[in-house]
Amino acid sequence: MTICATEDATARPAEDAAAPGGPQRAALTIAADGSYAARLARHDDAAGSWFPERWTLSGPEPYAVPLQGTQPEEPDSALLPLADGRVLILRRVADRFAVSLLYPAGPGTGEVLLGAVPAPELTLLPPAPGGKAAYALAPEAHATTLWLLHGGADGPERIARIPGRCTGGVWLDRGGRLLALDRERDGRTKTVVADLERGGETGLLLQITEESNDRLLLADPDSGLLLVRSDAPGHDRLGWGVLGSSRPVRFPECLRPAEGTLTPFAMQPGQMLAPESCAVAFRRDAPNGTWLGVWRPAERQLRQFPAPGGWLAGAGLWTAGGELLLPYATGAEPCGVARAAVPALPVQAAPPVRATPPVEAARPVAAPRPAGPVEAVEPPFPAEPPQPVEPMDPPVLPMWGPVSGADAGGGGGIVLDAGETDNRSTASAQPQTALAEPRHLPAHPRLCRPVPLQQAPLAAR
Repeated sequence: MTICATEDATARPAEDAAAPGGPQRAALTIAADGSYAARLARHDDAAGSWFPERWTLSGPEPYAVPLQGTQPEEPDSALLPLADGRVLILRRVADRFAVSLLYPAGPGTGEVLLGAVPAPELTLLPPAPGGKAAYALAPEAHATTLWLLHGGADGPERIARIPGRCTGGVWLDRGGRLLALDRERDGRTKTVVADLERGGETGLLLQITEESNDRLLLADPDSGLLLVRSDAPGHDRLGWGVLGSSRPVRFPECLRPAEGTLTPFAMQPGQMLAPESCAVAFRRDAPNGTWLGVWRPAERQLRQFPAPGGWLAGAGLWTAGGELLLPYATGAEPCGVARAAVPALPVQAAPPVRATPPVEAARPVAAPRPAGPVEAVEPPFPAEPPQPVEPMDPPVLPMWGPVSGADAGGGGGIVLDAGETDNRSTASAQPQTALAEPRHLPAHPRLCRPVPLQQAPLAAR
């Protein structure tokens, strides 16, 4: 799983201004397959100049290689590692952005210029599944251009022109076809999905109420778990839903810290059709420091662990084996990875599912490629003692096939989950939303049912 992170304000490059819940400049970006990572590092000299640095994570132990050119880099340059070991760099040059590939070349650094993108603003999207392509957004006041920077026929090329100002990006599948974008339009932010196989054709994905600002933060293609940020409950809160489920968005009280901020950065892969057992990793910034948080919908509590010293806060790779790898850099160890073992949660028995009309078999989903072995860092993170867990509704299974009209109409509203009490009793009268009219809907064999958030018209043709 690919993760972008931000460091503390004293160490990170200058960030572009972003809306609440929007993207931030990455301090470390991990490639789509977990093999490499890249960041802007600083020289230990008086000038403190910046240079690109590539981390190799797939070997017996992590190591870093500087990719320095003849001139120091500007602090607003952006990096994106590819699966073949090259690092894409985006540099601002006057009124445009130059796109190049960096790679080790003997004692120096090789560079291939891909081209330039004329735009006042250009933001790299998270690494695309497969690790061979790189995309970016060029937002303007009333429209956004989606660019393919690398992986096309010849240099950067325009993929789509999307109405509204788009920020952020979350990949919804492992094939690199469906891309969720947070779009601001008419004073409201909603999440739309762009189908890259259909020329960037877009449709509404996430809308809880017409007046709310709704953003998608993370999505796991295996379990269907979605993590969202919305002000639909009356103020900005973190919530979760399931892709293809008819149940409403839930806003757990445990994801609403009394102090500091809580930022999700990774989801546990391999939890096939078990969204309530899928774990989510958080960066917790509190007055007493930075912590690692782990939460599952079924547990209904946020477990907190001490963060390793020098953690590039918010960066991490969750392996298929259940380990959370956290990159860190200190004066004594400039390239290190700490391991946090997260115990698995037994999957509850699933409720009977009503029969649906037969549908075409879904395309097989490739298992995520785990990173290579990494040396453990002592001491390991101490786990909290077990705590009693309140009974929970049975897990929701995503339904990939078409459903009847009666099924499609359920699950409206918002659920505030108190955490310590049964959340079925807290679903008091909340804003309801009508089913949005489908238009220009991307076809996808696995994403055939609308996400009731509330309600997203992402249905198969």
